[in-house]
Amino acid sequence: MKIALIGATGFVGTPLLAELLSRGHQVTVLARNPAKLAAQPGLTVVAADALDVAQVAQAAAGHDAVVSAYNPGWTEPRIGEIFLQATRAIFDGVKQSGVKRFLMVGGAGSLFVAPGVQLVDTTEFPAEIKVAASAARDALNLIQQESALDWSFVSPPILLNPGVRTGQYRVGADEPLWAEGGAPGSISVDDLAVAIVDELETPKHIQKRFTVAN
Repeated sequence: MKIALIGATGFVGTPLLAELLSRGHQVTVLARNPAKLAAQPGLTVVAADALDVAQVAQAAAGHDAVVSAYNPGWTEPRIGEIFLQATRAIFDGVKQSGVKRFLMVGGAGSLFVAPGVQLVDTTEFPAEIKVAASAARDALNLIQQESALDWSFVSPPILLNPGVRTGQYRVGADEPLWAEGGAPGSISVDDLAVAIVDELETPKHIQKRFTVAN
């Protein structure tokens, strides 16, 4: 497939780009700084800002799907505000591009740990990432109102770590997946990439959120 990828140099985007290319997909990366990405077979890099609707639309046009692993960076003091601004611009840009299939990587904070209670609202949730997690929840609420796109929203498990690619994972819906003994579920970022590309190749969660864990 021809895939447009936003956020290809980030923690999730880097292994996601590698997974897409390893499976023979043609990938167009939208990057503010194209020089960050080395030339590779199957890779095209275009200068585009995720905050600019017109640039997103132009770069995404003609692709089979758009994937957003966008994150303004954990050191960005306005991370929540900028994340939501980019989310809205990406949604609008994808719609203007004419591409129907869209997959967004969100966070675990919006998973429900009890009826009506999301992880981000619990007292145990880390305060230092609460703003960003709340913004990712807002992005989920926005995309759930979207009927023009064949969207999917993937929430990582509670623990997302560097690690090896096993190609194995479990799939859930709106609640966290737990490990044996009730420990928080986890996955390597490489296996998260596998799950994302599997969903692109064989869609099972159209206009749905899903989560994964090893």
